Amino acid sequence: MDQRLINEDLEKQITALQLENNEIRSATRTIEALEAFHRIALENISDMVIIADYNGKIIYASPNTRVIFGLSQEQVCRQGAVQELFGGDVCDFAELKKAQEISDIEWSILDPAGQEHFLLITAKLIFSNGDAVLFVVRDITERKEHAEKELQQQKRLFETMFNTITDGVVITNTQREIQLANKGMESTFGYKPRELVGKNARLLYAGPDQFHEAGEMVFGEDAKKPGDIFVTYYRDKNGREFPGETFGAKLFDENNQWIGNLGISRDITDRKRAEEALRQSEEKYRSMMEAFTDPLYICSPEFIVEYMNPAMIRRAGRDATGERCYSALHGLDARCDWCVFDKIANGERVEANIKSPLDERTYRITQMPIENQDGTISKMTTMRDITDYLQVVSEKEKVQSQLAQAQKMESIGNLAGGIAHDFNNILSSIIGFTELALDEVQSGTSMEDSLQEVYSAGKRAKDLVKQILAFARQSDEKTSPVQPGLIVKEVLKFIRSTIPTTIEIRQQIVSSALIMANATQIHQVLMNICTNAAHAMEESGGVLEVSLKDVVVDEMDPLYKIGMKKRHYVRIKVSDTGIGIAPEIIGSIFDPYFTTKGPGEGSGMGLAMAHGIVEGYGGKIIVDSPPGAGTTFIIYLPVTMKREHLRAYPPKQVPTGTERILFVDDDVYITKMGRQLIERLGYSVTTRTSSIEALELFRTKPDAFDLVITDMTMPNLTGEKFAAELMKLRRDIPIILCTGFSKKISDDTALEIGIKAFAYKPMVKADLAKTIRKVLDDAKADSGGVQGF
Repeated sequence: MDQRLINEDLEKQITALQLENNEIRSATRTIEALEAFHRIALENISDMVIIADYNGKIIYASPNTRVIFGLSQEQVCRQGAVQELFGGDVCDFAELKKAQEISDIEWSILDPAGQEHFLLITAKLIFSNGDAVLFVVRDITERKEHAEKELQQQKRLFETMFNTITDGVVITNTQREIQLANKGMESTFGYKPRELVGKNARLLYAGPDQFHEAGEMVFGEDAKKPGDIFVTYYRDKNGREFPGETFGAKLFDENNQWIGNLGISRDITDRKRAEEALRQSEEKYRSMMEAFTDPLYICSPEFIVEYMNPAMIRRAGRDATGERCYSALHGLDARCDWCVFDKIANGERVEANIKSPLDERTYRITQMPIENQDGTISKMTTMRDITDYLQVVSEKEKVQSQLAQAQKMESIGNLAGGIAHDFNNILSSIIGFTELALDEVQSGTSMEDSLQEVYSAGKRAKDLVKQILAFARQSDEKTSPVQPGLIVKEVLKFIRSTIPTTIEIRQQIVSSALIMANATQIHQVLMNICTNAAHAMEESGGVLEVSLKDVVVDEMDPLYKIGMKKRHYVRIKVSDTGIGIAPEIIGSIFDPYFTTKGPGEGSGMGLAMAHGIVEGYGGKIIVDSPPGAGTTFIIYLPVTMKREHLRAYPPKQVPTGTERILFVDDDVYITKMGRQLIERLGYSVTTRTSSIEALELFRTKPDAFDLVITDMTMPNLTGEKFAAELMKLRRDIPIILCTGFSKKISDDTALEIGIKAFAYKPMVKADLAKTIRKVLDDAKADSGGVQGF
């Protein structure tokens, strides 16, 4: 072979050997590094590492074995077998050979100081042929102690929670025998926990049916889901049965094996009572709402009708539950103008009057909040129909206004009557002394003319006082049965010729009843009212309508409530289509001297006098004048079937006499005038200005007088009381009572106390002479009765 080729081959072999040696050295270094790493890891790992052969002889032990075993590595290795080190067989080597590894072997040993250590050991076969065992040992003493403490803490927490629960709680085994019971069982069932342990849970139930039912609820095919609650009946230690709310569930171990049951029971007696009370309350509430005669409904915040009572259903014509309230119940396309849902949501209660567009009726709306269980607020609305009530209120207000007007007129009348009475006393002196002067003055002289003027003025003043007394309903005008229908026709016939032709007159007279009145006064009343009506239509014309009919006032009539008596009346209604009476003055039209006419067009006494005349007859005069709708006067006059005939006295010359008369008046001037006037008639007159003095005089000489004339109003002893005292002394003494009006005492009272006639002030000689002569003649003829002159 070529040497060169041999050398080359040798070089290649040498190079390969060098490379192989390098690889061997590199692998050796790697192994050495790995061994160093494993040694360092084994010596510094917190777990203890022990390696033994398959027979259990210890081959290796990590340095930290000294901590637990108190032996060095060499001592551990010299210890011999693993069983000697651990004090027993840590694992079954035969089982290890099959499983290759056994984990989580719990073991405990005592260290040289006698302290117990808890170990967690893992055994694993190592090396390819599995002829060595690696033991990794972890000291879990601290963890075990910590876990034990935690377990104890959890146990105490469980016991605290278990016994703090106020409901009754039991834990049973699979045969439903009680294994554990909390303190809540004593408050719920009356049993102490120890009294229940070992007992079957059936003793807690009211009976077998309830026990079986509870079992089915927890264990049966239709068992409740975990967390579901059912209600049954229990029996406590004292035998009391009560409703209970129950929660039941199965208990399972870590292997999902059923080991028992949990039961929680709550006494719901009070809740049941509350629920029953609530049910009864709701029943009553619903019954009340359904019996409520006013329409009532409830709607949600979205304006959806939730409930309607029968009255609301009748009003709406159907049950509109579920519909929009404003459209279904009020006929509107949008929320009602009067709706106050925002205020209701704030808990306010609201009331308002509304006119419904559905039926044009007026309702009193009451809206109030109803709190729902979800916290929202619904609105309950009641609708009370007050249309008729408002009309009644309007009538009542009108009646009250009329009553107030009547009371005002009565007060004014009383004042006017008092003034007229005092004025009559003055007029009596003026007229009386003037008549006395006229008897003595020479005829045809200027003195006679002056006295005649004074006398005429006195007569005019007397007529004016009559008007005032007529307004005050204290007039002395004579009355007789008259037929007002004839007077109405007469007035309308007369007024037709005095008013413009643009005013149409209509009349409707359907009564022929009689009233006790003075025809002239009735004529005067009607003329005044009709003239005022025509005056209101002068510019634009119109219709004057007068009607007359019979009516009856009873307790139900509003007129009865303002003082009219129950009886038959003639109603005279005078209506015009004029401008009406302004509201601000309608309350004053009956006041004396009130007028809307210009100077010289009226005195303002017309309506005041009409009012006084009508009221004086026991009637009423009422005015109604809506703005711009004309005016209506309504006159009520009491009907009478009584017919009275008054005697006329034909003598034209002044009668005289010679009898003895006692004249009594507290006014010195009237006493002086009366004495002279009566003496000129031929009588013998004795005067006194004190009724007390006059009574003493009469008591000493009761037969010295044929007639007593006394004033009505006197201090200390009034005229009627004075007359009564005279009658006690002498029954047959005739008495004339002087007064400004005749309504102070009744005719029956006057007759009883001996008054034979009234002499009305101011006294005129002719009238007084007739009265005196008539009373004296009647006394002689022994005829009774009271006469007015």
